[in-house]
This record gives sequence, C-alpha cells and structure tokens, in this order.
Amino acid sequence: MRIVLAEDLFLLRDGLVRTLQEYGNEVVAVDNGPSLLRALLDASDAAPDLAVVDVRLPPTYTDEGLRAALEARRQRPALPVLVLSQYVETLYAKELLAGGEGAVGYLLKDRVTRTEQFVDAVLRVAAGGTVMDPQVVSRLLSRSDARGTIGTLTPREREILALMAEGRSNTAVAACLHLSDSAVAKHIASIFTKLAISPSADANRRVLAVLAYLGH
Repeated sequence: MRIVLAEDLFLLRDGLVRTLQEYGNEVVAVDNGPSLLRALLDASDAAPDLAVVDVRLPPTYTDEGLRAALEARRQRPALPVLVLSQYVETLYAKELLAGGEGAVGYLLKDRVTRTEQFVDAVLRVAAGGTVMDPQVVSRLLSRSDARGTIGTLTPREREILALMAEGRSNTAVAACLHLSDSAVAKHIASIFTKLAISPSADANRRVLAVLAYLGH
C-alpha cells in the first residue's frame, strides 16, 4: 500500500514511517501543507492509497494539514484520509465527515504510540472504513446531548451509537456489549428512527451519517 504521511515533528514522523514500512507499506513523508497537497495530487506518481495527516502543519500551524486533505478529497473523492490531532477538536471532525464519502479517520496523537491500534486504524480506513477516536465520539455525543439532539435515546442506544461511531461492526458491538447480533440490529434500527436517518446497507455511510448529524 502506498501511503502519504504528513507530520512536521521529525521524531514522530520517522517513527511512523518505520512502523508503516515494517508492515510492508511504501511511505512518502512530507512536513508541510503545500508538500502534502502536491504529494496527494501529483499525477506523475502512483496515486496514494491513503493519506495520514497531522492537522497542524507549516507554514500556518493552524489547520494546514486538514485543508490540504480536504482539497485532495475534493479532487480525488475516494481518497482515504486518517487525520491525527493533538487535541479533540470537533470542528475538524465535522469538516472531515462533511463529504459523507466514508474512508475517513480521526485519531488523537497519543494513540499512534500504540502500534497495533494505529496500524489497525490505518488498515480500516484504507479499506474504506471509518475510525473515530473514542474521545472525539464522546465530545460529539456530549455536545449534541446538551442541545437535546439525542435526548430521546436510551442509555443502551447511546452505548451502541458510540461504538458505531468508532467504526465497529454490528458483530463487534454485540461482542463488546454481550448482546446478540439481532438485539444490536434492533437497537440500531431504533436509533435511526429516533434520529430520522434512513438506514443504509453501507456501514461506513451509516456511521458518517450519524456522526454528521450529531456534530451538526
């Protein structure tokens, strides 16, 4: 798999490159926003299978990385993007999810030091899945609940919604909560009914729809 990695801190960038290469990936590493956009869109190179992007990159150190990733997705809508951030910033999560295309992830940087968790997120996003950091999910849920958006959900439905938002399948949710697959399916149907979101056979689109609704 060909991965474009954007991270301005040398030690972290070097560590991530080594980790990804150990799992058989080809990595193109950059350290600023303009270089990231060029690497993602350069027609002379093979198209990347995944972008792993720090939100804050030179030259602005604000949201340069995110902006470059969003622009790349506008030109290559199928491009999977895994965003890394130092803090929980729900605005960034909402912008990332706004396109509704799937194949996105948002992880806090302290997760990348846990090799198995980081590599799992890389593989899931590259395969078209959605991976959201549990702290980001929790913040989105709490912000939405404060406005009464999900006040009609039961405690069990909130648990299931949070696990769905992390990118877990129905079977994984069932195993985590010690429920049957059919019970989870019924809860999910109830969640969509209460949130007025049409069910979809596409799990990634379903998760994105829920998160976009909660973060609206």
